[in-house]
Amino acid sequence: MGRREEDVSLGAVARRRAVLARERADRAEAIAERHELLAKEPGREFHAHIAETHRKTAACHRASAGLQENFARRTEQWDQDHGTRPRFMTGVAEACGTNSAAITLVDAGQNQLAIAVSDEQSRAAQDLEFMLGNGPTRDAASVRRPLHVTGREIEARWPGYGAGLASLGIDSVAALPLPSQNHCMGVLTVFDAHPAPGGHAGLTDVAAALSPIVLLGPDADAGLYGEIDFRATLLQATGMLAGQLGRPVADALALIKARAFAEEVSIETVARQIMRGDLRLS
Repeated sequence: MGRREEDVSLGAVARRRAVLARERADRAEAIAERHELLAKEPGREFHAHIAETHRKTAACHRASAGLQENFARRTEQWDQDHGTRPRFMTGVAEACGTNSAAITLVDAGQNQLAIAVSDEQSRAAQDLEFMLGNGPTRDAASVRRPLHVTGREIEARWPGYGAGLASLGIDSVAALPLPSQNHCMGVLTVFDAHPAPGGHAGLTDVAAALSPIVLLGPDADAGLYGEIDFRATLLQATGMLAGQLGRPVADALALIKARAFAEEVSIETVARQIMRGDLRLS
């Protein structure tokens, strides 16, 4: 299968997932309607809570379907001779009222495991947080609550990170944990978002819709249509450097982060230099 055929196939997959999401939404709404009728009977008011839960589930599936349909439409219409393939995350950013958004998968220690981004600005912002070890993604994952920080408050809360965001032209950041049952598996981070329909609640709806796409549910796609970067090159370079220096992997990673920050280049750039043998750290 050629590149173009693969991209059309991705669009078809997204269409099928959108159809399934809408079917689930319809079923959830039908269940909600039955419980709403039951709630009207004396002594059965608790059915109202059940109905509300199913209404929220339906809204989540419909939002998920909308993101899938957006990606399918842009992928199917794209001419590969005129620009790069549309990103799923571009549609996510649009739904959040901005051009820059990122999904970050994290471990139990709130460390970044993988990212998917809408543009280079959001990639640079996530790399900066990864290098410094603090920022909105880590904080939102730690407390498992949304946060929104703007203007001078950014640098006051995260001095180094805030200064870096300012250099990227970013004046506002919001981070929302992706819902999961046991612990925070990921965070949606949005940069310079314009007021979206529903305001902060609108961003929460997008985050809720992403969970069945990326993390949970029968149609979850851990690779997010090939956009998730699991930092494989970085992991390889870290292992190589640790072997060269005879030091723990954590120390090797810290050296790579420090070099990237000092040289004002991406972590992957330093990792590739190490892998090629063009750079030796000590």
